[in-house]
Order: sequence, then C-alpha cells, then structure tokens
Amino acid sequence: MLCWGNASFGQLGLGGIDEEIVLEPRKSDFFINKKVRDVGCGLRHTVFVLDDGTVYTCGCNDLGQLGHEKSRKKPEQVVALDAQNIIAVSCGEAHTLALNDKGQVYAWGLDSDGQLGLLGSEECIRVPSCLPKIMCIDSLVRACSGLSFGRIRSGGSIRNIKCLSDIQIVQVACGYYHSLALSKASEVFSWGQNKYGQLGLGTDCKKQASPQLIKSLTGIPFMQVAAGGAHSFVLTLSGAIFGWGRNKFGQLGLNDENDRYVPNLLKSLRTQKIVYICCGEDHTAALTKEGGVFTFGAGGYGQLGHNSTSHEINPRKVFELMGSIVTQIACGRQHTSAFVPSSGRIYSFGLGGNGQLGTGSTSNRKSPFTVKGNWCPYNGQCLPDVDSEEYFCVKRIFSGGDQSFSHYSNPQNGGPPDDFRCPDPSKQIWTVSEALIQKWLSYPSGRFPVEIANEIDRTFSSSGCLNGSFLAVSNDDHYRTGTRFSGVDMNAARLLYHKLIQPDYPQIAQQVAASLEKNLIPKLTSSLPDVEALRFYLTLPECPLMSDSNNFTTIAIPFGTALVNLEKAPLKVLENWWSVLEPPLFLKIVELFKEVVVHLLKLYKIGIPPSERRIFNSFLHTALKVLEILHRVNEKAGQIIQYDKFYIHEVQELIDIRNDYINWVQQQAYGMDVNHGLTELADIPVTICTYPFVFDAQAKTTLLQTDAVLQMQMAIDQAHRQNVSSLFLPVIESVNPCLILVVRRENIVGDAMEVLRKTKNIDYKKPLKVIFVGEDAVDAGGVRKEFFLLIMRELLDPKYGMFRYYEDSRLIWFSDKTFEDSDLFHLIGVICGLAIYNFTIVDLHFPLALYKKLLKKKPSLDDLKELMPDVGRSMQQLLDYPEDDVEETFCLNFTNTEYKGEYWAEHPTIKIFWEVFHELPLEKKKLFLLFLTGSDRIPILGMKSLKLVIQSTGGGEEYLPVSHTCFNLLDLPKYTEKETLRSKLIQAIDHNEGFSLI
Repeated sequence: MLCWGNASFGQLGLGGIDEEIVLEPRKSDFFINKKVRDVGCGLRHTVFVLDDGTVYTCGCNDLGQLGHEKSRKKPEQVVALDAQNIIAVSCGEAHTLALNDKGQVYAWGLDSDGQLGLLGSEECIRVPSCLPKIMCIDSLVRACSGLSFGRIRSGGSIRNIKCLSDIQIVQVACGYYHSLALSKASEVFSWGQNKYGQLGLGTDCKKQASPQLIKSLTGIPFMQVAAGGAHSFVLTLSGAIFGWGRNKFGQLGLNDENDRYVPNLLKSLRTQKIVYICCGEDHTAALTKEGGVFTFGAGGYGQLGHNSTSHEINPRKVFELMGSIVTQIACGRQHTSAFVPSSGRIYSFGLGGNGQLGTGSTSNRKSPFTVKGNWCPYNGQCLPDVDSEEYFCVKRIFSGGDQSFSHYSNPQNGGPPDDFRCPDPSKQIWTVSEALIQKWLSYPSGRFPVEIANEIDRTFSSSGCLNGSFLAVSNDDHYRTGTRFSGVDMNAARLLYHKLIQPDYPQIAQQVAASLEKNLIPKLTSSLPDVEALRFYLTLPECPLMSDSNNFTTIAIPFGTALVNLEKAPLKVLENWWSVLEPPLFLKIVELFKEVVVHLLKLYKIGIPPSERRIFNSFLHTALKVLEILHRVNEKAGQIIQYDKFYIHEVQELIDIRNDYINWVQQQAYGMDVNHGLTELADIPVTICTYPFVFDAQAKTTLLQTDAVLQMQMAIDQAHRQNVSSLFLPVIESVNPCLILVVRRENIVGDAMEVLRKTKNIDYKKPLKVIFVGEDAVDAGGVRKEFFLLIMRELLDPKYGMFRYYEDSRLIWFSDKTFEDSDLFHLIGVICGLAIYNFTIVDLHFPLALYKKLLKKKPSLDDLKELMPDVGRSMQQLLDYPEDDVEETFCLNFTNTEYKGEYWAEHPTIKIFWEVFHELPLEKKKLFLLFLTGSDRIPILGMKSLKLVIQSTGGGEEYLPVSHTCFNLLDLPKYTEKETLRSKLIQAIDHNEGFSLI
C-alpha cells in the first residue's frame, strides 16, 4: 500500500513518523504481505479492509470513529468486527459504515445528526459492540464516497442497523453527516442530516435518525450510490445520474446553484455512458465507459482539472486527460485522482497544501499532474530491473479527506491485477440473467432449497431488479436508453423467461407468480421517476405466466391496470417503445390481452353473480383499454401489425352485438364517458361497441344492420308523428314513411338524380322503396336490389367517362378526363350509402386506397401497386436501385432538344449557343420561343411536349439562324465565336415576323 497526504492525525497509518504531511507516495510497512480489499477515508481517519474480512483503522478518534481505543498512528484491528467478514467500508467526517458478506451494516462514530441510523441518544458511539445480523447478502458493491471520501458504510459502537434487518443492502456511502444505502432490490435509503436536502426526502425533516426509503426513486435499476460533503448521487445501470442536496457551487451539475431536496436527473450526462461517480466536499467527478472524466462543482483549488479555479455548474470534460483512457477516479475533500493503466500513472489535481496530490510539493494543481512514483504500465512489458529502483503496478486508488492511497502489486510478482477498473456494483443487484437462471435450475425440482426461493422472491418482487434485466449490453445499446429507445434486448427477455418458466420446474413458476402477484405489481405507481423504470412494462408480457389463463385475474389484469393508470408522460414513452417493437413481439402483447378479453367474456356468458359484476366490469374495461392503447400505437406507427390482428372473432358468439350497440347508444345519450379512470368505469356496464377495433367484418355487418334498423325505425316513427299532426294542423304536410324512388329503366340515372337532388338529408334514413315505371312489382327487396345493380352498371359505363378500368388489376379509379358534373359523383356516393343502409351489396371494384382516403389516411406505394401493378413495380425498382446512374439505367434522362447533322450535345457551337441562351433576359427568351415555335407561351402540357430540333447549316458565320416553326426546327450556322452567335441570334429573334429566308 502506498500513501501520501495529511498525516497529522495518523490517518496515513505510517506509525510515529515526524512529518505531518507526506508529499509523495510512501510504502506502508504495515501492509507488507497483506492484501487490501477496500479503503475508506474520513476527514481525519482511515479504515482499511483486508481480503480476509478484518478491519483496521487509524487517525483521529476524538468522536469514536476508529471503533477502538488503541494506537491512532498505525492501523489497529477493530476487534468488535473480528467475527465478521467485512467486504467494504465508507467514512464520513467522523463516522464509519461497514458492510459484511452477509449484507449486514455496522456503524460507529459521531451520531450528532442520526448519521449512524441507530436511533440512539448518544452523541457518538465509541465502544464496539456487535449487534444481531441485519441482512443476508452474498456480496457487496463498494461506493466511492468523496467525503464520502472513502467508501461507504456507517456504524455505531459497531452496531448493526436494525431498521434494515429485512432489507438486502449491497452498498453504502457516507457524506459528512449523512449516509446512503443501496439494496440488492435496487432501493435507495438515506438517513442523517438533511439541512441541504442531502437525504432526498423533501423539506419536511432537518435530520433523520433511521434509514428511510427514497420512494421517488422506486423502480430504477441502480448500480451505485455516492455522497459528498452534503450532496448525494445515484447512478443507474444505463448511466443515468440522479443528484440532490447542497448545490452552492454547482456540484449537482444542474446548471444552477440551487439546493435540491429531492432527486433530480442530470440530463446533460445521460448519453455519456457514465459507469462511476465520486464526490468531494463540494465537487463531483464522473467516469465514462470509454475512459473520459467529467467534473463539476467547486473549483477554487483546481480540483476540477480544467486549468482554472472557476466553479462549474454543468459537467465539463477534463480535456487534459483526453487521449488517455482513465479507468479509476477518486475524490478527496478538495482534490481528485485519476488512474491511466496504459501508462500505469496516477494523475492528481486540486488542493495540494497537505501533500495529498503526491507531486512532491504543496502546490495546488489546476490540471492533471503525475503523482510521483515508478509506475509500471499494463502493456505486458515492465521496465527493466534496476537494483536501486522499485516499480509499482497500481491496482486500486483511494482518496478522501486530505489523504490518498494506492494499492499496488509488484510487476515481478504477479503482473497486472485481475480488475484494475472501478468496481462494477451492477453485478451485485439481482437481475434476471442467464447465470442466475442456471443457478436456480441447477437444483432438482424435488430439492428446491429455501435460499433459492428467497432469491427468486427478491428478484421478482422488485421492479428495479426487473428493470435492470435483459439489457442490450452487446453493443452498449442500453446506454442509449431514452424516450425513444428502451435499452432492452427483447429476444433475451423472451429466451430467459421461457427457460425459467417451464413444466419441469413448477416450483420456480409458482414462486415467480406469487412474487409478481403479492409484492411487485401491487406496488406499481402511476408516476415514474425515469424511463428506466418503464422497462418492466415492456418485458413482463414475454413471461409465459402472463399467458396462463390461471393468472389472468391475479397477474395479467392487475398488470394491465397499472399500465392503463400510468400518467401521460410515462405512457407516451411506453407507446414510443412499443411502436418500434418487431411485429411478432408487438403481436404477442395484443394476443395476450385479446385472450384476457375472451376469457372474461366466456365467464360473462356463463353468468356473473351480481356481487361480482363491478369487479368484472373493471377487469374487462382494463383489458379493452390496454388493447385500445395498443391499437392507437399500431395506427400511429403505420400498422406494425395488420389491423385485423385486433379482431376478436369470438365476440359474435359471446355477446349479443345488437343489445351491446343499444346499450352503447344509451350510454352516449346519457353522457357516460369511458375516458374516466378504471375506478369510475367499474360502475359503467361494459359495451364492446366502445372499442370497435375488435370487431371483425361479420360483427361490423351486424353492427351496421342494427344501426340501420334503429335509424329507419326512428325515421318511420317521426313520419307517423308528423302525419298524425297533419290531421289536426293543416299547416303540417303529411309525408311518406319511406323514401320512394320512381324511375324509368331507360333513364334510370337521370330519374334517380332528379329525385335524390330534391330529397332532404333526413329522408335518406327512411326505408327505400323503388318503383319501375310501367311495372307492377311490389318492392319487398328484390326490386331494390335490381335498381342498385342497374344504376351502378350504368354509372360505371365508359360513356360517362367518370371512371377508368385497369385491365391488370381489374380495378377502377376516378378518371381525370371526365366532363361530367360533380353532382354525378355525389350521386354515386349517395347510391352507395343507400345500398349499405338498406342491406344491399354493391359490387364496386375500387382499390384499398379509396377507403384510406375516406378515413383521411395517406395512400402508399403499395396502393399504387394494387391499382397499377406494372407502374408500382417500376417505381419500386427506382426506389430500390442503389447506384447513381438512374437516368441511364432506366432510360429516364429528359432531353432542355434533339441535334441533327454535325451537331451533338457537346459540339462547340451548341455549347456556346446554350451559354448565350441562358444569359438572355426573360423577354429575349420569350422572343426566341416566338421565333422558333410561333408562340411565346409554353404548351399546356409543359416543356416535355415541346420538342426542339437544332441542325447545322452549310453557310458561313455571316448567316443568321433560321427557324421552321411548323417543326420547331432551328437552322444554326457553325459559329465559332460566342459574341458572333449572340449578335446573330438576337438579330434573328428581333425580326421574327415573316417567312423570307435570310
């Protein structure tokens, strides 16, 4: 172990040395033949954890922060922890936290603001005493805590924190007077001083003596907690940072200097792939996956490394470190350290008055400066042996207070360490991974152990754990998580869920189902802190348990309820994620909730007791509401899946559509709004007509017929009422309850148009009766059918020129060359409407594009292919052609003219001719057009219909150009000079009248 910096209280552990400051790295004899696992640095004390789990402390002990009463100058063992396997520590100003391999947290030292979390009345806890176990955790992830300045954990007389006895803690971090803890279920707890909001619990309390869950962060998969003097941070698996607490110098990086009492997202670093964060007293440093370093906050001593002493309220990259890949960072009180393995060097910057920079002087450094030492790079080659020199391979760096440490290995004895990067806490939280599933499945089903059951329960009881699962890690895609990208590998989710839930392991399936039903889903809230808390909604439908009808009412429907109740912002993000799903994955969610609807409708058909109808209504509304959201997404995304995939074909068998429609009409009449929340909807009977996208063609036909019957009956009743009134009030005219069309076969179109032009809109809703002049047939339906057949055949006849028939597709489309009145087109629309309304099939061979236009949707190239296959295919070929020579390949080059005789496009005379022509003013160009064609106007069909021909003549340059207007032909002498051509051309076009040869 190498150490440097302030030694005035013995915090370097070098024993009774005379110096109060150590200016450059010095070997500590105490650690010879000892392997250090972790180091925690307080303001004036230091805690060391060895690989065997023993804890040693040194430095100031005025407030009991050492946990023993032995020597302060050199490390002494904390005997009270002798029975514990401690794996990580963290120190505040004068308190310490330690975490063992069972997940128990121990605390000792100053407790003035409740930072020990022990609910005690003592000012400080000095005498080590071991309390019962708090939690059971397999391993710990250390946190970099800047004043925190060391790493984690708080403890009392070495007491463990009872409030956390049911919580699995994997990481702790200490600020000056507050503490943080991260559970394996990705929950964040805080306690201690809250003067600046550093607990993230709001403004209600000034301090908190017991660990409190920061509820606003629930559901986010975290990998690290970190604490500064009075500010706090958490880091998610995908590199998002939330900060809160003191912000006087901008140490939260939020573009201002206002304190925050609740967690705030640091948006500017969202896409930087942050993998580690550490804090000093009033500054912060963040490390990216690519090895870049960002700093922000107080910079008065140069601790930000930007070659200035300015404060930074926004994260700013340390450019002086660019070109080097940094793999570790650590913050002291007012200094920062960074490790570059390619050179083996440690760089430091900031306050140097106590030698904490290790540069050999007490000078401050405003930009990164190499720590003195014989550093060995990790390039597979070490520097040659020199008898008087010793070289060091850095394994880990630690900073805190005004001291720094480096754990090293001898390059001649073992080479580079296994892991010289900042520790990866993400490996310690529970996530559904291949390795975890293999562990669970390794036990025979008959010997399913309790500890495995507990692990499964913890994993599937935590939305944070599931939100951190199945991440797209192969290309670091999960770092792109945002409103448009989920960061989830959906294929991995599907494969792992199906591997986990299988018939051979029923106990696992039962445990997962119970955890989801009883713990996870009931805790879901409508407001979410971040997009990463939404991944659960995307991946859980891949779990086979969701598709099991036995779990519909206990898992699928409650899950749907939580989904439907999401606030607008998170729901919009989820819709964005759905819109880019592969069609089979999107279809799976649709099919799931269609199955739920069918399941519920079957129960309804069997019979629902009155006492259960309210809950049934709520369930059915939930499933249909989810489908409604999915349908909206599908339509906005241009149909991820075909619209008919939403059809529920069983609807016709399971409900009476006619009664359902009547109930729906009544609900509309009474103003029952189905856009209420699910609680209000439970009191409203479900009408499937509210969700028309589930109806197939057969159901829609029944629906239309039901509507038509109702409308006709209402029109007939209205006519009867008017006729009764006319008996008593002569001013009221009697009316026919039917719409009567009297037409002649030989003039069926004209007669129909005459009647329909005079018909009021309200009369269209009456039943239609058709009478052919001179025929005695009574219209009981057959006459009406013949009428529609004849009139549509007539209207589609080519003699009207209203439609064009396409042989290849056998479809028709509107003609752009018809001279018929628009009323005739309107008549066709009326005829079609009357036919449908009166239950008559009309054979119209229109493409799908017509119906898209009716729905105000834009047609696509596929619609063109349907109508004109050859044209559509040709257009597709143009779009698919990858090269630039489209004109030549597809013969699409448009030929400004043809050339004859000696002329071609690149002939010298032709080139200067076009140069002159393009330089002419508009009036002269029009005169040229008049000169050449006999008209100064472009033809109605455009320039493409105006074919110009230029040919050479045998005369010399003294001749003028000559035009043949009948053929748009220009005789152009072979001029060699541009000015000669300009002069002769202008002379010719200025004298454009007459037909004499010049």
